[in-house]
Amino acid sequence: MDEKYKIYNGDCFEVLAKLPEASFDMIFADPPYMLSNGGRTCFNGKLVSINKGKWDKSQGIAEDFEFHKKWLEMCRRLLKPNGTIWVSGTYHNIHACGYAMMLLNYHILNEVAWFKPNATPNLSCKYFTASHENLIWAKRDKKGKHYFNYDAMKNGNFPKDFIKKPHLQMRTVWAIPTTPSNEKVFGRHPTQKPLALLERIITASTKEGDLILDPFMGSGTTGVAALNLKRCFVGIDVDKEYCNLAEKRLSSAVDLLNR
Repeated sequence: MDEKYKIYNGDCFEVLAKLPEASFDMIFADPPYMLSNGGRTCFNGKLVSINKGKWDKSQGIAEDFEFHKKWLEMCRRLLKPNGTIWVSGTYHNIHACGYAMMLLNYHILNEVAWFKPNATPNLSCKYFTASHENLIWAKRDKKGKHYFNYDAMKNGNFPKDFIKKPHLQMRTVWAIPTTPSNEKVFGRHPTQKPLALLERIITASTKEGDLILDPFMGSGTTGVAALNLKRCFVGIDVDKEYCNLAEKRLSSAVDLLNR
């Protein structure tokens, strides 16, 4: 890939169908949670609407499952034989994704719990405060020989993760704070992931020069992390506003790297 990154503004199914088979070393996907149903949540200590857009509106359990199965099937075609995929979600969608992955013959390597020490409080006081998301890491099939940077995960420096002990194997619970304000200087996405999370994922499962895909790119965090770590990136998002936001972030990342 000659360019460091490429952004597609369009329907993920249409774009995925046009990308060449077996071309990506890693895919990170943070698919819609299907939560835009008129509910409320807490943001900066205030109750606000959880509606994010038509792309996040549930069509019912069966149709939502078929949506996840379809994009996962298309992504499997795009993975190299030894490539891996990371899928991020909450209980609203991660179980559907996991079941679809098993049906499609992905081979699941790990399930990681991303613990958020500074998670948003629960204002209803009717149930436990949601303070983690799940990550499924899988390879295209059982025969694939996936890459894992064991040394970086064991001996790397993770000062903000109080769970990770120096020079001991990294476990499947990661303590990483939610996205800091300095990563939102170009704008805000409602489900924006912190760079620390994506940089850990990319370091663990890819090499320099590898090509990474994010079919639900949002604000472009996966791309920024990829560029910071000398990888190349392809991102897709249906929302033009978020594509513009991602372009600003990725362009800024390239400028910083070229200084």
